[in-house]
Amino acid sequence: MRLRALPLNDLRRKPIRTAALTVIALVLSAAVFGGEILIKSLQKGLASLEERLGADIIVLPEGAENKVDLENILLQGTPGYFYMDKSVADEIAAIDGISQLSTQYFLVSANAECCTAQVQIIGFDEHSDFTVKPWLKEVYDGSLKDNEIIVGAGLSTSVGHTLSLYGVECKAVGKLERTGTGLDTAVYTTNDTVKRLIQASADRGIAVLSKQSPEDVISSVYIKAAEGADIDELAISINTQIDGVQAVRTKTMMTETADKLNVISKSITVLTAVVWGLAAVIMLSAYYLTANERKKEFAVLRTIGFSRKQLSRLVLTESLITAGTGGITGVGLTVLVIVPFLKAIEQKTALPLLMPSHITVSLYGAAVILIVLLTGSASAALSAYKLSHIDTGKILREGC
Repeated sequence: MRLRALPLNDLRRKPIRTAALTVIALVLSAAVFGGEILIKSLQKGLASLEERLGADIIVLPEGAENKVDLENILLQGTPGYFYMDKSVADEIAAIDGISQLSTQYFLVSANAECCTAQVQIIGFDEHSDFTVKPWLKEVYDGSLKDNEIIVGAGLSTSVGHTLSLYGVECKAVGKLERTGTGLDTAVYTTNDTVKRLIQASADRGIAVLSKQSPEDVISSVYIKAAEGADIDELAISINTQIDGVQAVRTKTMMTETADKLNVISKSITVLTAVVWGLAAVIMLSAYYLTANERKKEFAVLRTIGFSRKQLSRLVLTESLITAGTGGITGVGLTVLVIVPFLKAIEQKTALPLLMPSHITVSLYGAAVILIVLLTGSASAALSAYKLSHIDTGKILREGC
């Protein structure tokens, strides 16, 4: 029998042992790979949200968070709206320490016959905006015309199709890449279009404003602090100098989300480390116990001319086959599980999840498989050393 065929033949002769070692490697790879992908998805989702906010401070109507949580709009896509007098923007602009300022409108389409679906509508000022346009340009480089919209990745509306909002047919001219946040289910358009939609809602008896005109209100003000300005002091100045508003630093707003992410990430890391440790110990024990079972087999091989180096190579080859098979299978199964259920995990945790790129996932997968192979090889090395140093004569005499 040729030496090359011996490892596979040995593995076939002991199917239970082979299956057990493969399953251990599978669990190890799935735990390490799955945990790392979830952590990276959480980090990338939060980074994407922070990048999309693009402002140092967001100014909302005072008490807006009692009516709707802005984080729910951004993270979970929970529809909401609130308004304040547009003169607030001029008052804020007069405060020192502001580099850029832009207003936005929030509106929710009704889940009724007048609308195709209930979605969050976000209006922005094309002339002053510095938060929305930079990433809208990734999918549409022109200027939005009346009743033109850009839809989030989570909506079924395709480019070129229309979405009926309060009886107004709005044409989708672009579709954004997924962010892993509530922004994926939002619709983006100009402030003028949102004002038109607010008026259309009033005409249909769905009033979002009591007495004010759409021309007289805004929902929020996004602020970029001037270079060298103290952002916390700027937020305090806005809150103390202007009545009826609440200035929130975006970093502060995201602190709770970041804290939750850190707790989850640490928990996943600890769990992954525990699983890896247990799997490594079990793998080491399995190979060590196997060495006792294979003493006679290796004694026979030694008597027919196999060198210690060849015996060590045999054990290591078997290890690479089982660990490699388990590692590749574990990574593959993890991808099949995580990708379809990522959205469900996102909704359950109320945190942004954004899958890393295919290249990144592939690199992580390859790294995990390498870790599994090294763990298996290290475990097998002890077994190989023990088996290659057995007293051949003594073992054969005991077998007799």
